[in-house]
Amino acid sequence: MFIYVTRRETFNAAHRMYREEWSAEKNEEVFGKCANQNWHGHNFTLFVTVKGEIDDQKGYLIDLKELKVIIHEYVIEKVDHRNLNLDVDFMKGKMATTEMLCAQIFYQLKTPVESYDGVFLHSVRLHETENNSAEYFGQ
Repeated sequence: MFIYVTRRETFNAAHRMYREEWSAEKNEEVFGKCANQNWHGHNFTLFVTVKGEIDDQKGYLIDLKELKVIIHEYVIEKVDHRNLNLDVDFMKGKMATTEMLCAQIFYQLKTPVESYDGVFLHSVRLHETENNSAEYFGQ
């Protein structure tokens, strides 16, 4: 039996959308308030969905405590109360949009999640606000 299991986590982080090669006026025109020179922050909500076969012996796909540990080690500890543009290794050189962050989180989690036999990373969904989110399924 194939199943999808989702774990929810939260973190707070600051970022700024800004291109150095553009003028301040163009950055403001394109990115609006998100180009604020003093940065801005969000209370992000992260949903990590894994998929696979239910283990007949255990009755579940993956121990959710173990999934929580992976998410915290590979993502939350790196992003929580950090500046996404300056402090997060996997965001260096990338525009700190929710879309880009969502995709990069997927790549941070893929290998450790899939080190569990029969468990596959299905998607990462990241809510920047109550109304705005991105979801990534890999390539």
